[in-house]
Amino acid sequence: MPDENYRPLFFHRVLITIDEDDRPSTARAFRFALTTARDYGAELGIASVLESDDISIYESLMPDKVHEKRQELQDVVKDYAAKAKEFGVENVRPIVAEGGDVDDVILQQIIPDFQPDLVVCGADVDFASHGHPGAIGLRLARKSDVSVIVIR
Repeated sequence: MPDENYRPLFFHRVLITIDEDDRPSTARAFRFALTTARDYGAELGIASVLESDDISIYESLMPDKVHEKRQELQDVVKDYAAKAKEFGVENVRPIVAEGGDVDDVILQQIIPDFQPDLVVCGADVDFASHGHPGAIGLRLARKSDVSVIVIR
């Protein structure tokens, strides 16, 4: 039996986090996740979070506005899923969640539900809407029980 340290490492479930506030960083991470999922024959989860900060207090009082924002995000994630299938990824699962802090929603809801081997996210370098550049990726890498790769 070969030594475990020298056996290839394969990922079977890859989760990509989509940040619509940072399209350039997300695009690079998406390309990496697509290539990884296709080459490994892995299931690809494409996740985005409707942040409570994305909905104003005024909008939160109007159910139609909240539904509209939710639908827009679902359409974005479905578009990414269609692109993944066109690229050759056979098993794709779009995921949309809602909540407060993006990293907490990913860690507490999405990861336990999807159970990925690898989480891929952009570095937030072009539009740091989350405090400082790379904030989400750094927090996920620090807190997650699974491997996290941050793509610049």
